[in-house]
Amino acid sequence: MLTTDTPWIHREGVLRHDLALGPALFHWESQSTTTASSPTGQRYIHHEARGSRVLLFVREQRKQDGRPGAPTEPFVCLGFATYESHEGERPMAIRWRLEREIPTAWLPGCCLA
Repeated sequence: MLTTDTPWIHREGVLRHDLALGPALFHWESQSTTTASSPTGQRYIHHEARGSRVLLFVREQRKQDGRPGAPTEPFVCLGFATYESHEGERPMAIRWRLEREIPTAWLPGCCLA
């Protein structure tokens, strides 16, 4: 699950950029300690071969209307995704290919690059 109001500060103080690169491609950054050779990195890269599936849930911001004290904004399920590629480490910048395209009305909230 991720929040797309980028850039935002992750709890470790790392600047994050999670966003749609197109209707069926999503860029996501892992936790700041994840490397491609770590168990977590390997789980992301080889999820299909290991028999697991990835569901991508997003929300535009943490609070509705961005107001402090406002109710928490719900996540929206974009569906199943498969690992396509990654760049770097600590964090890994992963590209996920969605099985179904993001609805056009949702693309602005997904920070289309």
